[in-house]
Amino acid sequence: MSGPAPGKTRIRLDLSYDGGNFLGWSSQPGLRTIQGELESALAIIFGKHGPVEPLTVAGRTDAGVHATGQVAHLDVTKEQLGVLSRPRGKTPPLAPGERFDGPRALGRRLNGIAGLNADIYVSRGSFAPDGFDARFSATWRRYQYRVADASAPRNPLLRGHTVWYPAVLDLDRMNHAADDLLGLHDWAAFCKPREGATTVRHLEHFQWTRSDDGVLTAEVRADAFCHSMVRSLVGATIAVGESKLESARLVELRDELNRPSEFKVLPAKGLTLVEVGYPPEAELAARALTTRNRRPVAASAPPASGIGAGLTAVGSSD
Repeated sequence: MSGPAPGKTRIRLDLSYDGGNFLGWSSQPGLRTIQGELESALAIIFGKHGPVEPLTVAGRTDAGVHATGQVAHLDVTKEQLGVLSRPRGKTPPLAPGERFDGPRALGRRLNGIAGLNADIYVSRGSFAPDGFDARFSATWRRYQYRVADASAPRNPLLRGHTVWYPAVLDLDRMNHAADDLLGLHDWAAFCKPREGATTVRHLEHFQWTRSDDGVLTAEVRADAFCHSMVRSLVGATIAVGESKLESARLVELRDELNRPSEFKVLPAKGLTLVEVGYPPEAELAARALTTRNRRPVAASAPPASGIGAGLTAVGSSD
């Protein structure tokens, strides 16, 4: 089932957060997480009107990872939705043809509970279209990773989301290595494996650029990412940019499927989830169904029809 249970309404939340003081997305007893903070706030809003369902998220970011384009969804009952229409206990009248905008009110209330100095911000709340699932309907996730190498200025104001690297890096070598890695492959050598989870992913885009201030930014897009995959890809191409490895060696390491020690996994603070892609509304439910019913395929076998046919990686974690 890709939609809410009967009698419930699905709300989409678009989020951003500074991950520096969080132990990742997923709720963990006694630890501060993004999901935990949001669900605590939701309990304050809806607590007298039944339990709050857990949030479903597009990308379960790891400890220290930031987001500017995270997406989650929440299913609420009719009574919980009605709470949002009663600021200070009163129901505002609606103009003829106007649709009640409870999700927008929910975003405002969550931001109000978080406060002006919050490290989580709800940029938009909206009624989810039919078939929408924040996790299973997504077709791709896009991350950026920022590195200031030895040729770039050290800006302490940006230290929370930029890694300082003590060597001059060759942009052309790094882009050549990144291009060689593209495609549908088993990324076990670039992931921390999780029991029962596939490490086959389609790496669609991987490119480094250097901005006017000298900071290097990697942009990486895939159908999904396994645990630590982006930070491993960044570390591997940096090793090439520092002439510690050759591009061909990264391809060999990938295809050997064993986690190597020839490059470092970069720190989480340089990584930001910037965008999650979804198909047109008419295709949301079908996409979610395909993802839920995924079946593993060999990385060496090409898709039967189009990129990723027969395989859809679920979720995102880095």
